[in-house]
This record gives sequence, C-alpha cells and structure tokens, in this order.
Amino acid sequence: MGIAPERTFVPSVASLRIQSRALRALPLTALVLDLALVTTTVLVAAWARSTNLLLDPGRPIPGLSDTTSALSFSQSITIVAIPLVLGWIVVIALRGGYDQGVFGAGADEYKAVVNSSLFTAALLGIGCYLTKFQLSRGFFVFVFVLGPVLLAVGRFLLRRSLHRARRHGSLAQRTMIVGSDEHVDAVASVFGRETWLGYDVLGALVPAGARSETEGGVSILGDVEEAAALVRAYDADVVFVVGGAFDHPLAMRNLVWDLEADNVQVIMAPGVTDVSSERIRVRPVAGLPLLHLDRPRSQDALRWAKRTFDIVGSALLLALLSPVMLWSAWQIKRHDGGPVLFRQTRVGRDGEYFTCLKFRSMVVDAERVLADLHSEVGYAEGLFKMQRDPRITKPGMWIRRYSIDELPQLINVLRGDMSLVGPRPPLPLEVDRYTLMQSRRLRVRPGMTGLWQVSGRSDLSWTESIRLDLYYVDNWSMIQDVVILARTVGAVLSSRGAY
Repeated sequence: MGIAPERTFVPSVASLRIQSRALRALPLTALVLDLALVTTTVLVAAWARSTNLLLDPGRPIPGLSDTTSALSFSQSITIVAIPLVLGWIVVIALRGGYDQGVFGAGADEYKAVVNSSLFTAALLGIGCYLTKFQLSRGFFVFVFVLGPVLLAVGRFLLRRSLHRARRHGSLAQRTMIVGSDEHVDAVASVFGRETWLGYDVLGALVPAGARSETEGGVSILGDVEEAAALVRAYDADVVFVVGGAFDHPLAMRNLVWDLEADNVQVIMAPGVTDVSSERIRVRPVAGLPLLHLDRPRSQDALRWAKRTFDIVGSALLLALLSPVMLWSAWQIKRHDGGPVLFRQTRVGRDGEYFTCLKFRSMVVDAERVLADLHSEVGYAEGLFKMQRDPRITKPGMWIRRYSIDELPQLINVLRGDMSLVGPRPPLPLEVDRYTLMQSRRLRVRPGMTGLWQVSGRSDLSWTESIRLDLYYVDNWSMIQDVVILARTVGAVLSSRGAY
C-alpha cells in the first residue's frame, strides 16, 4: 500500500506551492525579458540610424534603402517598430521559446531565440521587398546583429539566476521516481549531485515489495500500481519513469492518461547515462520511440582539426602570455634561487610517458616530504591535493590560485604531448590502479583544462573527476572544447577549487 502524506506535511506544501507558482512564472519572466531586449534593440537601432551613426554606403536595394529622407525614415520606423517587436516575440513563442521544458538545461532555449531572430529577419526582408517598403538597410542589419546576441545573453543570465536559486534550495520541482531500485538510485544520485537541475526527490514508487527505502536511501512511497494516486497525494510536479517501472508495455501509456488532467510533467529516463544529446537521435518506428546512439567520439578527438586548433591556440597564447610567464619565472627564481620549472612524468595518450612542465610553486624538496603528508591526511588514491599545503612557497600561492603554474604546459601542447582541452594528465601511480573502464581516459591527449577544471578542480572527488573525464572522451566535440576554454577563464578568476 502507498504511504499517504500526513497532515504535518501540509505547511511545507504551502511553501512549495509558492515555488511551483514561481516556476510556472518562468515563461512569463522570459517573455517580459525578451520583450524588453527586443524593444531596446529596435530603439537603439532607430536612434543610431537617425543620428547617422549607421551609414551604409553602396547602391540601395528595393525594400531596404538608405536613400530615404530623415522624415520618411522616422515614418518607416514608426510603422515597422511595433509589428517588428510583436512579430519577433510571436515567432519565439511559436518555436517553443516559452515552453516550460526549455528552461534550466540544454541548448533548445538558445536555439529558439537565435533561430527565431533569423526567421524574423527573413520575414521582414522578404516582406519589405515584396511590398517595396523603404526600410533603412543599416537599421535592419543593426537590429538583427545585436538582437540575437542580447536575447541569448538575457536567457543565459536568466538561467544562471535559476541555477543559483536551485543550488540554494529554491525553485525546486517536487519529483517522484518510478522504477526498480537500481534505476531509481542511479537517477536520484544524479539529481543529488547536480542540484542546479532543481529536482527535489520526494521518494520512489517501485514494483511490489515491502520495504521503506532503496539501497541508495531513497524513500519508497508506494507501489507503481498506485502511481497516479500517490502523485496527486504528494502534489508532485514531475514524475520520472526509469527502467524496471512497469511489467506491461501499456502501463506507461495508462499512467500518462491517468495524469492527463493534472499539471504534472512525465519524463522518461532511459538506462543511458553520460551520453551527450548530440549522440542521441530519436526515431519513431511503428509507434516505438527508438533511441539511436552514435558511437563514442574518442577517435574524433585525435583528428587534424583538434591538433591544428591546439597548435594555433598554444602558439598565440604563448605570445600573448609571455610577459606574465617571464615575470612569474623571475619571482620564483628570486624567492629561493631554485629551478623555475617543475618537471614531472605524466601519462599521455595510449599510455605514453611525457615530461609535464609547470612553474615550480613548492619548495625544492617537495617530493621528499610527500610520503609524510600522505599519511597525515589519509591519502588513498588520485592526484594528491590538500588545502594549505605547507610545501607551497610564497610566490607559489598566487601562481596556483590563478593557475599561472600551468602555463608552461602550452609548450607541451605545442610539442604534441598534451591538448588545450582534455582529461587531466595522470601520474603513472594513478594509471597503475586504473580499471579497464578508467583506462579509456588515455584514448586522447590529456589537456591543460577540461571538464574537471571548470566543474570544481581540486574540490572534486576522485570518482567525480574520472566520470567527467570519461564523459569528455566519449562525447568530444570542437564546440564543447571552445565552451570549456571560455568557462576556464571564469573558473580561474573565481579561484574555486584552486589550492
């Protein structure tokens, strides 16, 4: 039998109803934000064009002309402005930009606003051409260059605010997980780790069995046969259906039918983890939503495009950062007269050893006292890191804080030992302890930065660091490399996990 919520549960429901209303107000918040940004874009473009800041030399074309007088330009903007703003917002809405499911994660939100902007530009251009309406070409270009950028930035800031609120326990969605114990624990662990997703797990509904919780500690609220009734009793916002939920293939459909009149989101979580959306394609066949998984992309990360990117990027960074590197080298040498560079053997692609270069941030005999520190802090596995390490020198404190000690690795990248982005370069001692699964990290060149750095650096556990590296190896893409490099700047400046 299901466990119905007691009366003492009601006060928390009231507070969570406020959160639910706030979540449902997200589309309206995004709408107001987009409306303000689009209006601002149009007004700024009109002002810039009217003050001759936007001049577009060249032969005018029908429908988009810069030969009109100041009066006619003012009139044309007056005619176009309101329909343009409203039409732009309507197109975003029609393309799913205000659907509840696009907020918080994934690229669909950004695709919606950018693609809608391009579609609106096409509609306006074609409309002006067909009606021979005289609209400033400079105004047109300015609006549809600035507009998509502002909309994407606005959605990014809205998402960051949502993530920040969720990490502090606000704006969570009351969630139930339906499935077998193992699958429930796997999904619940992801929600516990990634709190920014905002799924507050109330408990699980599992196949028949008299027990109070799963092995992972998730409370069992009842049987899957009572799913619809318990979802209503606990006033859940989201129901996750995972593996092992139902014995009959039609049971899932019946659950969706039972919850049809309720404001509850039903999400299926197939038994696929750590696979990027770019590798998943859904192809309905004879009423079956089949998931097609592309092969892992570890071999793609070894091709000429990434290597060319590494060579050009490392050469440019060495040229740009050479003053910082020279000044750091001088500070290290001046402090104790020891060597400037610290050379350490690391393991690269396919298990090949290489000498990893870093600015020395510790005392000269740091390796000699390492065993004593291992026993002091109870070191077990992985790369050894400790806060307030007594071996760190005075200049070493600030060069480690801002990852300046890593800059000599640009030479490793240029030589082909490393990549700008990739898994963390492991020590031989670590590799000796690898399982077969963990050894997949060695299929690509190690990186100066990677998911491990932008996700917490030294604050990450050994298991979490391995998981992020394996995700990178299997789901590599050039766009992901660029995003990681951009996020690295923020991670370095914030100094989170740097010690």
